[in-house]
Amino acid sequence: MIFSLFLDEIIADFDADSYRGRQAVAMAEQKPGIALLGAGVFACSQYMPSFRALTHVATLRAVWSRSQEVAMEGATLVKEYSPDVQAKWGEEGLEEILADEGIHGVALVLPAQVQLDVVNRALKAGKHVLQEKPVGTNVAEIRNALQQYQEIAASGVEPPIWAVAENYRFESALIEAAKWVKEAGPVFSVHVTAEAAMNSSNPYFSSAWRRDPGLKGGFVLDGGVHFVAGLRLICGGEVTSVSAVARHLEPSLPPPDNLSALFQMDNGCTGTLVMSYSAVTKQVGWRVLCQKGTVDVQRSTQDNKHGYLVQYFPLEGKSKKYFGPFSGVPDEIKAFAHDVASVVFGSKTSSEADPRSSVSEAVFDVAVIEAFLKSSDAKGSVTSVEAV
Repeated sequence: MIFSLFLDEIIADFDADSYRGRQAVAMAEQKPGIALLGAGVFACSQYMPSFRALTHVATLRAVWSRSQEVAMEGATLVKEYSPDVQAKWGEEGLEEILADEGIHGVALVLPAQVQLDVVNRALKAGKHVLQEKPVGTNVAEIRNALQQYQEIAASGVEPPIWAVAENYRFESALIEAAKWVKEAGPVFSVHVTAEAAMNSSNPYFSSAWRRDPGLKGGFVLDGGVHFVAGLRLICGGEVTSVSAVARHLEPSLPPPDNLSALFQMDNGCTGTLVMSYSAVTKQVGWRVLCQKGTVDVQRSTQDNKHGYLVQYFPLEGKSKKYFGPFSGVPDEIKAFAHDVASVVFGSKTSSEADPRSSVSEAVFDVAVIEAFLKSSDAKGSVTSVEAV
């Protein structure tokens, strides 16, 4: 009798431990479903390889495009690591994705002109969203989208994650540069150089949406938000006012293709920015002059890896160097996937998602570019950056 009771206790303990073990395994196997909306050059070259490296975190369940052909080609590219992925296309396919309870989040790599409409639909459907930069084509439409997002929270429902993919905020070299600038501060001035040669050898040269006359800024907006994001991160401040002149020099590019600007930041730093898409050379960098040293960041290559070389020249002591290979895109997608998994299957809330991908960060990048263009329209007059 005693042995029988003892045996029952052992079995009960075993069953409890077994249950807890199975529960832990089940939790470990729970992965959010993600749909990739867009299957163009950037989606195929950057997003698909990034999701390949995240199969232990999230499952790519669908690839969507406006056309059936592109969607099916995109799905074929990920079949190896997402064997159950489905190709979806057109309005019907998009509606199916938004209604699918097995899809917890969407990653948008779509033209800037249409992204916010799809973002709003996805958020209202309860899907977590990662969208490519720029967050919108102008501050006004971003403000409208933010208002709709805030209405979800006001209704008493926990809103989904709304993240914006700005990879410069995830680049290890730029993060290191920001640390050294803080150490060398306060900041006096900064010079931003962006010689972003855009010609027929570039896969984005013929991009139709970047050439749309309705997209004010063209390549300057689409690429310019990167350089502004880097500026804000490295210098640790916000641009408050600008004076700029934009020009159109290369007939094969949409206007404008060149921009020169002066700007003031809220931390006392003043600076210059020269951005050229008609340049024949390629160089991107930020040189920051501080009270206790200078920090220089330049796009570079080491050991056949492209990235940024950061050099710190302090007032006292030896200079320092740091090279960081490009890692921003996979790192931002990884952060989103982990955040979604933690919200869907853990105790995390959407407000705890990685702040580097927040809309509040992304909108300031657009606001600065918009101020540059407004200043140029006003013949270089000093223009305030519109706060959101």
